[in-house]
Amino acid sequence: MNIEEYRNYCLSKKGVTESFPFDSNTLVFKVLNKMFALADVENFESINLKCDPVRAIELREQYNGIKPGYHMNKKHWNTVENNSDVPDRLLYTLIDDSYQLVLDKLPKKVRTQL
Repeated sequence: MNIEEYRNYCLSKKGVTESFPFDSNTLVFKVLNKMFALADVENFESINLKCDPVRAIELREQYNGIKPGYHMNKKHWNTVENNSDVPDRLLYTLIDDSYQLVLDKLPKKVRTQL
């Protein structure tokens, strides 16, 4: 997956916005103002994605390219390295899961805005 595919895929989801809240390199995607994905646009070596804590551990054990979230809560976030043993198909699924996890945690009143 390249940066354009990643960006287009994230933006294709309902209620998603993009911004650079931390610095000029870290592109953050939010659903209804809550982060679900972020990556460095300069080198695009990895993507940080929210993940169910139990599944996060399983994925880290199964793939060398999935590590605890860099600069994130290690229990709830994974860093997925591009050009690693993680297939693109799984990466798309992990983006979907991250989006859904964040969406599901939002109050029902906020979710109905979608």
